[in-house]
Amino acid sequence: MSRIDELTDRIERLLLRHEELRRTNDLLAQQVTVITQERDSLRARLAAARGRIEALLDKLPMPADQDGAAADGFDDTPPTPDA
Repeated sequence: MSRIDELTDRIERLLLRHEELRRTNDLLAQQVTVITQERDSLRARLAAARGRIEALLDKLPMPADQDGAAADGFDDTPPTPDA
């Protein structure tokens, strides 16, 4: 085989490899796009869930510190026996 034939074969193999890599790159770029959209969707869902949780927490009654109840809403004093 002549030197030109060897170079021609090598160039053809390189062109095939280039095309394979280009297709692989295109597929990976598509996957990145899909995953990025999924991540953004999950972030939005997380933010919405946090908002709902905050709204629920805001609806809970606040503990009354003025009447001797503990800050956690539980009275730590022992119950008095009924007379």
